[in-house]
Amino acid sequence: MSSTPGSPLPPEREPAPAPELIEAAAAAWLSLRDRGMSAAETAEFVRWLQQDPQHAAVFAELDLVWKDFDRLGAVPAAGVAATPPDPDLMAPRARARRHRALAWTTLGAAAAAVIVFLAGVLFLREPRHFAETAVGAFQKLELPDGSTVQLNTDSAIDTFFTASERRVRVVRGEVFFNVSKDPARPFIVAAGPVAVRAVGTAFNVRQHAAAVEILVTEGRVRVDHQDDGRSLLTPAATATEPPVLTAGERATVEVTGSTRLPHAAVATVETVSAPAVQRALAWQERRLEFDAVPLADVAREFNRYNHRRLVIADDALAIRRFSGTFRADGYESLVRLLEADFGVRVTRSDREIVLRVGQ
Repeated sequence: MSSTPGSPLPPEREPAPAPELIEAAAAAWLSLRDRGMSAAETAEFVRWLQQDPQHAAVFAELDLVWKDFDRLGAVPAAGVAATPPDPDLMAPRARARRHRALAWTTLGAAAAAVIVFLAGVLFLREPRHFAETAVGAFQKLELPDGSTVQLNTDSAIDTFFTASERRVRVVRGEVFFNVSKDPARPFIVAAGPVAVRAVGTAFNVRQHAAAVEILVTEGRVRVDHQDDGRSLLTPAATATEPPVLTAGERATVEVTGSTRLPHAAVATVETVSAPAVQRALAWQERRLEFDAVPLADVAREFNRYNHRRLVIADDALAIRRFSGTFRADGYESLVRLLEADFGVRVTRSDREIVLRVGQ
């Protein structure tokens, strides 16, 4: 999906556009100008004009043709007294043919381009483009800029893309982002009071009730407070630029206060081993991996993916550590294992499975 006509790409990624594409882009910009541009659209239009001298030349010529058409429509019908027609309308045949050829070529090529462009504008103008998953469901989406997002169970996002930035809000849950590189349009993910800013990178954002976790798997990101833009990462003593979170690092930001006025503490940053990263992202393959994790945390993870809940009824059992790999919906396999190998007593009902120390 396209966002704006003639959006610039690095020269090494795309050759110079064909003349008909420039004409189509010029036609779309002309239509936008006549409708009235926003500040962001105006800035993008100026960048497009400055990108190549041919852009401005084609736009000016097309503008002249459309003005000729407007003036021609104003010429009175035969027999009606009027002032002599505009001499410019009586242009030499060669110029008239050139303008007609340009007009028909442009209008024909622009038809498809404007349809695609307007589809992008409709997406950009939507204040909220919403996506969500139910409990136990997963979803992978491609955004208009080529970035991809994967939503874990019971998660939701909304997006708002403009000519100057790409913004996604994590409404709830956990989302993995693989961001397409575009230095001119930063990619910003908001989760509560936390704003994760990236250009081209891959990272995971998980929103807890009282914390936000950011795990970077590729590239680097900034972690800022959404309200005032201050960094939530501790800078190095000699740093001259804002600190960043790099691949293999995880930041945990504690969030306090109300939903309307949340407060984000300075992030706690840790280096995460490759096996730990794999365990944290196993949900992308519908798996849950545990390595010496308290059984209470194991139950909490399974409960994210299933309506039938695991309940640990004894404190002594809750703190026992457990390792294993299971399907996200495979809580019955876990329960049978606990019954057979750990002597756990199980009570089942339609809504929950209660685990107690066996006697």
